[in-house]
Amino acid sequence: MQGGEPVIIPNAFGGRLTPSVVHLTASGDAIVGEHALRHRFIDPASTITGIKRLIGRRYNEVMDIARTLPYEVDIGDDNLAVVNVRAQTYTPQVISALILASLKADAEAYLEERVTRAVITVPAYFNEIQRQATMEAARIADLEAMRLINEPTAACMPYGLDKEKDETVAVFDLGGGTFDISILEVGQGVEEVKAVAGDGFLGGDDFDERIAEWIAEEFLVTHGVDVSTDAAAVQRVRVAAVEAKHELSQREEVMISIPFLVHHDHAGIDLHLTFSRAEFRDICEELFERMAAPCAQALADSGLSTNYLARVLAVGGATRMPGIDAVIARAFGRTPSRSVNPDEAVALGAAVQAGIVDGAVKEMLLLDVVSASLGVETSDGTTVTLLSRNTTIPTRKAELFSTMTENQTSIEVHVLQGEGRRAESNRSLGRLVLDGIAPASRGRSQIEITFDIDANGILNATAKDLATNREKRLTVLPDTGVSAASLAQFRRNLPSIRRG
Repeated sequence: MQGGEPVIIPNAFGGRLTPSVVHLTASGDAIVGEHALRHRFIDPASTITGIKRLIGRRYNEVMDIARTLPYEVDIGDDNLAVVNVRAQTYTPQVISALILASLKADAEAYLEERVTRAVITVPAYFNEIQRQATMEAARIADLEAMRLINEPTAACMPYGLDKEKDETVAVFDLGGGTFDISILEVGQGVEEVKAVAGDGFLGGDDFDERIAEWIAEEFLVTHGVDVSTDAAAVQRVRVAAVEAKHELSQREEVMISIPFLVHHDHAGIDLHLTFSRAEFRDICEELFERMAAPCAQALADSGLSTNYLARVLAVGGATRMPGIDAVIARAFGRTPSRSVNPDEAVALGAAVQAGIVDGAVKEMLLLDVVSASLGVETSDGTTVTLLSRNTTIPTRKAELFSTMTENQTSIEVHVLQGEGRRAESNRSLGRLVLDGIAPASRGRSQIEITFDIDANGILNATAKDLATNREKRLTVLPDTGVSAASLAQFRRNLPSIRRG
């Protein structure tokens, strides 16, 4: 914050954007950012992109997208997804820590002082385990995460700094790997989130893949040659796909040319294709349609109609793609506003939130929400919801339960997240066992279960026997093997970040 306004710190190369890409070199170093992005097409098996799709997730949750990634995703401890590069295993937290460490170094160089604390933005749909895993990544990078803030919420903060009257705003946030939608009320120093929704497996990278597939299919039809068998050709096609998508943001039609794409029958074959916005919308129709459901869900959960919306903010570089304005118009009945730079809005909002935490910004209050319902499993396998999704945080909710058997002396509390009626259809966040309950007839013992969520969306669950005041507490933590005792060793083994 400078002069009451958020500003972007340039990275080591003078750029205002640092891609969340990590290349792990053969010598054991790590390259982060723009230079790592170049290796994505040279050495894709050692270049990690889209790590937010993996962090805090079990392998069975990501195995469908894992098959499409150029690097290897495997099953780690407790079935969590991990990345394998050159026979070395890396958790998503470590990859994320490398990105955070690079940003930390750039900030320290610019500010000429040590940086120890940070506000970190996360997708709005992140569950409790993903949020804890993000905080764990910060610890590995030697940062204290003072606050986690939802990305669409952050994007709205610089917009709301100077609003003197209340407005209802939708934030349409489409990044490289994730899609979020949030409905907020902004004005008079208060930003209140009304509802959030999103898709953790939808982003600009998926559109790149569709274009690359189209190029390969067209080449096969024209020349009878399958480029998918040539790794170098596949990477050149992917580069061309990204460039074509970017060019279509400015023009109705582009020419895709790749000289000597493949060598076939003793001759090199060039690729020349004309690619139009109409063809782009056609091949990506299913991706565009997937955005409709989260938009409708967020509106429904907010209890508001589109008539109440003052504007829709388009956030994230992928919102520049042709066709996005039409998606927003269908969902919200209006074209988007780009009054805040789509690429920088989230970072600017994080700076505003840091100013609030640090006391530099005193005239703004943020009220965020729970992204998914939280509850406990009952004896018949159903879920009792204690906190519904889109409940404003921080918050605390307590509910009384009773024992099921005669003289029962212990109870297991299974904490769940999700919207399913059956416990098995929801995400397990952990279990706590309360023993030492005073023996009594069935249904006589009163057990108070309390859910306490802080401003970061981190959950503490407590079970208390009201007869004895005996209680047990569970803080939802990712079971990822990085304990406080091993944190120092983790930092020592973290790959060194190499510039360029």
